[in-house]
Amino acid sequence: MMNGFRLTRTVRSGFQNHESLQRKWRESLAPKPAKLHFLVATPLFKPNPSSPQFLNLSFCKYPFLNRSFSKAITMAQPDLQNHSPEIKEPSLKIQKLGQNGVAAEISRDPISLLRVKKLSEKAVLPCRGSPLSAGYDLSSATETKVPARGKALVPTDLSIAIPEGTYARVAPRSGLAWKHSIDVGAGVIDADYRGPVGVILFNHLDIDFEVKVGDRIAQLIIEKIMTPDVIEVEDLDATVRGEGGFGSTGV
Repeated sequence: MMNGFRLTRTVRSGFQNHESLQRKWRESLAPKPAKLHFLVATPLFKPNPSSPQFLNLSFCKYPFLNRSFSKAITMAQPDLQNHSPEIKEPSLKIQKLGQNGVAAEISRDPISLLRVKKLSEKAVLPCRGSPLSAGYDLSSATETKVPARGKALVPTDLSIAIPEGTYARVAPRSGLAWKHSIDVGAGVIDADYRGPVGVILFNHLDIDFEVKVGDRIAQLIIEKIMTPDVIEVEDLDATVRGEGGFGSTGV
């Protein structure tokens, strides 16, 4: 009788353990509400419009892109494809203060600023003509005459500091080239140049060309560059083209 009592208690305990395991298994399969994590990046520098160092970025229709003072909200979402309730952690963007006190995001492809200094009241800040324009229009700060079949250096009364790893190319404007046969001479601005920006204009007509204050005379294009180290070698790798040039592939 005692052995039968022990056997009954053992079987009953086994059923209870089995039911407990089944209950835990069902609870593990039940979907859990996903928790949403919010990351708010607040600006580290609050601009003061009355400060002389504050840059007014509303000088034209499409001004420089400035995201230093905007708030970024990053929200984590569950993995819906794998039906997993696990939450993916948001990618953090750390902010730091630049040399001018403006907060800048640290990321793989940081957005840099084109810093421009006016040298006179007649100077006009560079401006893009449309949202997808590649160049910033440069305007004349003085009245200048470009002689017929001649050239002239037109000042903009601007000094610029372009991002490291780029250079600024002064390119002609299609309207001046087509309507007035005005071309732009060599214009490469290095990242470490801090002098005034001038534009060399060539006049291909037989009459003088008058430039007025505020006229758009060229465009400034920021381009990325590579500056590899120079190494002297005994020979170069062979190619299919080889030394063919000056029309070797056709006119």
